[in-house]
Amino acid sequence: MNNGQTPPPQQPIIIKQGGGWFLRIIAFLGWMGLMFAGLIIIVQLAATAQYFNEEDGVTEKFYSGDKLASDKIALIRVEGLIMEGEGYIRNQIELAKKDKNVKAIVLRVDSPGGSVSASDYIYHHLNELRKDREIPLVVSMGSSATSGGYYVAMAVGDEKDVIYAEPTTITGSIGVIIPHYDVTGLLEEYHIKDDSIASHERKQMLSMTRTMSADQRDLVQGLVNDMFTRFKDVVKTGRPAYVADPAKLDELATGEIYMADQAVELGLVDKIGFVEEAIGRAAELAKLDVKKTRVVAYKKPASLFSIGSASAASPTQSLMKAVIDTTSPKAYFLDSSLPALTAGLASPQ
Repeated sequence: MNNGQTPPPQQPIIIKQGGGWFLRIIAFLGWMGLMFAGLIIIVQLAATAQYFNEEDGVTEKFYSGDKLASDKIALIRVEGLIMEGEGYIRNQIELAKKDKNVKAIVLRVDSPGGSVSASDYIYHHLNELRKDREIPLVVSMGSSATSGGYYVAMAVGDEKDVIYAEPTTITGSIGVIIPHYDVTGLLEEYHIKDDSIASHERKQMLSMTRTMSADQRDLVQGLVNDMFTRFKDVVKTGRPAYVADPAKLDELATGEIYMADQAVELGLVDKIGFVEEAIGRAAELAKLDVKKTRVVAYKKPASLFSIGSASAASPTQSLMKAVIDTTSPKAYFLDSSLPALTAGLASPQ
């Protein structure tokens, strides 16, 4: 019975669907998984590309001449210490070798030399490039092309007028050195004794903590002499005049350095000139019009992964490498009085 009172309004019935938050979490995790999987795929593709990339990111860059010309002259740079055969120098050689539009090479050398093995390795591959492609190779020397730097320049072969030096270039320093430092006196002063155990006494014949005997010195000198003979033989391939007059080369191969004018007089260099003259000579030998030829160089751009990375050696690592190199039996074609130390502190190529 209605007593005149209005019945209270009915409350809406809300049905809560359980699991909505759970579905959102699943969707979020799914998107995150897809993004992570995509990132892994990108990294794997980049790693695969890097694995099969023989040039290690080295790219071609216009240097001079006609930008639209198809015929090219490649400028290959050998700069700084030559301590590794593989690396930037070798990658430049491979790029030029594969490019059939490259009709001539200008080798720009600005180096005091480096290790015997690395210098010989670079010389070998430059020589193979010139022979395999049957293209001329002309050298342009910068401020220094000494010892190993001169060694790699011999890849020009027996062609005439192909080695150019700038007026202030220093070259020569034909010779070999195996560094050895004797710190036994210093160790005695601080009461330190080398008590290493080796399989044979000659195992430590280059140790700085032991005095080298006359017999050991003769053995090391024999190694130096063999490598020195190799150096002079290589010089004869690039300076054939010394084949007929080896005594003249012996007179020059004392480790002495020469200014450009002296080097021309002695036959170590053909002409005084800058890189432009070397490019002109390369074009002439390749029967190209230098004005209608594209001169290209090769550069290795810094990647996002290399900037600020641990690839650059820290001072501690460099010092440790210098110490190890100082005590290692390594030979150098290098114009320096401290080859092992400078090699250890060298930046990577």
